[in-house]
Amino acid sequence: MTTTAAPRGNRDICLATLRDTDRDRYLACLLAPEEKRPALAALYAFNAELARIRDLVHEPLPGEVRMQYWRDLLEGQAHGSSEANPIAAELLTAIEHYRLPRQTLIDMIDARIFDLYDDPMETRGNLEGYAGETASALIQLASLVLSADEAKRSADAAGHAGVAQAIAGLLLLMPLHRHRGQLYLPLEILTATGLDRDSFLAGRDKARISVAIEAFAGLGREHLAKARAAGAIPQAVFPAFLPATLAEPALKKAQKLGAGLFDQSPALTQWRRQTRMAIASITKKI
Repeated sequence: MTTTAAPRGNRDICLATLRDTDRDRYLACLLAPEEKRPALAALYAFNAELARIRDLVHEPLPGEVRMQYWRDLLEGQAHGSSEANPIAAELLTAIEHYRLPRQTLIDMIDARIFDLYDDPMETRGNLEGYAGETASALIQLASLVLSADEAKRSADAAGHAGVAQAIAGLLLLMPLHRHRGQLYLPLEILTATGLDRDSFLAGRDKARISVAIEAFAGLGREHLAKARAAGAIPQAVFPAFLPATLAEPALKKAQKLGAGLFDQSPALTQWRRQTRMAIASITKKI
């Protein structure tokens, strides 16, 4: 009784974590095949844990300590029993069962260290690298869980869809990041519009800020177009792409809002997001 009840409890905790911290990926889990949900929930809950570290700490060092815990876990140097952490236990189970590449998960942790500091994103290439090691990698890992064979066919689409999704997410969080003094919009885009980090964060030059935000969202739409041009996504791995189906409306709305993004969210309402993902799960189109 004990051996079967504990893992099920861990799975429930992973899903509950998602429901509270990443509702879109929680729904994506529910729209995936039932037998794949525990591993997907573990991956997504792990990602949610990394994403919220900045919200839980006041200084970078405690954040790095939290990230080191996950790095040690993945490198086989866990402090104490991983069973004490339900998400860690489920993640290790998923890694073993689906032979997921630990280095990809470690790279995800390393990329997230950027979140702990207020250094600006320098270039478009830096941004694409960050998105590739976070959002794109998560789509590819989820694809490996769903179908290792089909995941290879959708790798290019995963790369571009992840960048589009990451940019959409950063636009949604831009007011929070601005309040903290964080800047993910590449400096090279700001420079091209006649802005620098401080003038963008100050928020006074509405015209130039609108141009910069439009260009940033346009970069996301460019990657989304490339994801679609990469070919049809195999049906077996499509659930991994479901969260990315929410990128386009956010990117389009951000382009319209411009500097108004600081005061108005481009996010769809919860029921519209759920409807869009449900329809995408049928049409298999991002």
